[in-house]
Amino acid sequence: MATQTPSEILDGIATARVAFDKNEPGSREALIDYGRALISSLEIPSEFIQRTFWAEPAHSAIIRIAFDVRLFQHLEEAGSEGLSASVLSEKTGIDVTLLQRLVRHLVAMNLVTFRDGAFRGTTLSNGLAAENYQHSVRFCYDTSRPAFNGFPEHFKKNRYTPPTLSGTDGPFQSAHNTNLPFFDWLVATPPNLDDFSSFMASYRAGKPDWFDFYPVQERMIEGFDPSVNGTLLVDVGGGRGHDVATFVSRYSAHPGKVILQDREPVIATVDASDAFEAQAHDFFTPQPIQGARAYSLHSILHDWGDDESVKIIQNLVPALKPGYSRVLFNEIVLSEEKPTLAATNMDMMMLAHLNVRERTEAEWTALLAKAGLKVIKIHTRPGVAESLIEAELA
Repeated sequence: MATQTPSEILDGIATARVAFDKNEPGSREALIDYGRALISSLEIPSEFIQRTFWAEPAHSAIIRIAFDVRLFQHLEEAGSEGLSASVLSEKTGIDVTLLQRLVRHLVAMNLVTFRDGAFRGTTLSNGLAAENYQHSVRFCYDTSRPAFNGFPEHFKKNRYTPPTLSGTDGPFQSAHNTNLPFFDWLVATPPNLDDFSSFMASYRAGKPDWFDFYPVQERMIEGFDPSVNGTLLVDVGGGRGHDVATFVSRYSAHPGKVILQDREPVIATVDASDAFEAQAHDFFTPQPIQGARAYSLHSILHDWGDDESVKIIQNLVPALKPGYSRVLFNEIVLSEEKPTLAATNMDMMMLAHLNVRERTEAEWTALLAKAGLKVIKIHTRPGVAESLIEAELA
């Protein structure tokens, strides 16, 4: 899209606007993509440098300050009346002259507005006032950003080779001067683990779940055989159960059992539910539930290299019933020709923090084949970064 002329992009915006007015899936994201493409087609190099290396870093730094002083919360509470600079200074504790300069940049970046002598929140800034986004910004600014800033020096020092799969020699370790793998570091440095959990919840907020674009009735419920073992769905490594809780509420009349699996410390935090069962299970050990209709793994394999991913799948394969059981991988499938920003964002997160990567369709097909599975179909939805890779025994 970035190679199109401004006139072609504007035509695309007009078409996407019609789709947006009809509330078609992906139309909002298409308008955002066209907006970015339009900027890229119009900016001259000096403007690009100022936006990328001045405006945007300053923007994120001011947002980080805003969360410390509850600036967005104060503006949200003020509503349509807004707050004068002096009142906002009093509430935040920021010197009024400094505050005016900082918030003026937020106005220029379209995050807040200024009218009739008062700063006012926007729909976006009011949304950011939620506590989970406050934790997310802290994680992104304090934890992730140093790793990204360290890319040039880290990769130069390592002769521009990718980090190993040991998880202890990547940009994250360089930035934070640690030998710990990313997740171990999060546990060892409170409140980083909680901030990361909030970030991951925020990352998926407002996006469809995999069962919103996978034909559950046709591919799972129809053909379900209760005599096999009575289990419809096993969510492998499903954390505290967000996916299964939403699934059973969406398909309240589903047949069979729904089972959530994760490590014992995680399962111990899950509230008892009549809607699904919770079972402690390490996916690096053999799958104990035999012959379920479907096994889902949501963003599991992207945390692991190919060797570990093959082991995870191979521990699942013996439990599958040929011609009946399906394995559903909810993962990013990178497009080589037209990669989306959401997909490459996550790939850079993987590179910076976990020394692993997102995969292309060809890489997914080869990986699953190595473990004994074949891809039936890759289900997608416009505007959603993650696809649903449906597989079965080869």
